[in-house]
Amino acid sequence: MEVSDKYRSIDGPSTGIYKDNGSKFLAFAYPVTSVEQAMEHVQALKKEYFDARHHCYAYRIGHTGDIWRANDDGEPSSSAGKPILGQLLSSELSDILVVVVRYFGGVKLGIPGLIKAYKTSTADALSAATIIEKVATTPVTLEFGYESMNEVMKIIKNFSLAARNQRFDSICSITVDVPLNQVEKFENSFLTLPIRKI
Repeated sequence: MEVSDKYRSIDGPSTGIYKDNGSKFLAFAYPVTSVEQAMEHVQALKKEYFDARHHCYAYRIGHTGDIWRANDDGEPSSSAGKPILGQLLSSELSDILVVVVRYFGGVKLGIPGLIKAYKTSTADALSAATIIEKVATTPVTLEFGYESMNEVMKIIKNFSLAARNQRFDSICSITVDVPLNQVEKFENSFLTLPIRKI
């Protein structure tokens, strides 16, 4: 069975806005590849919009989106983070963070009003974003004797992979990020060579 290694994300930041009864909802979408990166954006927005009442967010990370979080930041439970996350799910996007900054307008919107506001502002930011297709990879580190160098480099070139963390010594090691659906084929290319996968 072939593993799917393609998934959708955005190629750069985008913004959206929604207004209701004086409340203003500013949505910010960012491409992210780690929880740390996502939280840096959240903290930066909290600093920049320090006078806003809420900074609600949701993110999905990884090609299956299985690293995720939805945060209501003081809004009633599931009225903010969940609608933001819902938009990421229905758009089938991952490696993405959306933060919605809310300025309170003096009139309470109620739970249905809040859900609509967070959902609509997020949808606005996503509609302004450029959607891209990403390829999921897994790192493979190879260790081999110097005499196998040419064959190893030839195989890496055949798969059009970029090498990193290269160490060339009496024992050489090299790391490549292999698309998920090519891992088995890639590893099988080395079966006849004295190479250790670490």
